[in-house]
Amino acid sequence: QVRLVESGGALVQAGGSLKLSCAYTGRTFAPYRMGWFRQAPRQEREFVLDIIWSDGVSYYADSVKGRFPISRDNAKNMLYLQLNSLKPEDTAVYYCALIAALGVEYDYWGQGTQVTVSS
Repeated sequence: QVRLVESGGALVQAGGSLKLSCAYTGRTFAPYRMGWFRQAPRQEREFVLDIIWSDGVSYYADSVKGRFPISRDNAKNMLYLQLNSLKPEDTAVYYCALIAALGVEYDYWGQGTQVTVSS
């Protein structure tokens, strides 16, 4: 079965940077699409960015445009999210998610990694 494990979350000062990683295991073939979501306390989960695995085309929320580049390493089965110019509003649990081949919705999720940005 597919398993996603996020890492890299930490407490960081406003204006600082972090790099989040997502390792996926349990698959024979590459995913169709992978992305990042986040959920702040008492808030609904929101979309951050994702990427079409085969061609690298990415989509992103306006709130992170220009700050959070996404990247991948096919050979290592890894997805990354570089968090730059962090703001307190970015504080949330960040989740990695995956859409399998022939899927239409995100159906595999990691446990999340906490990012806390202090003022």
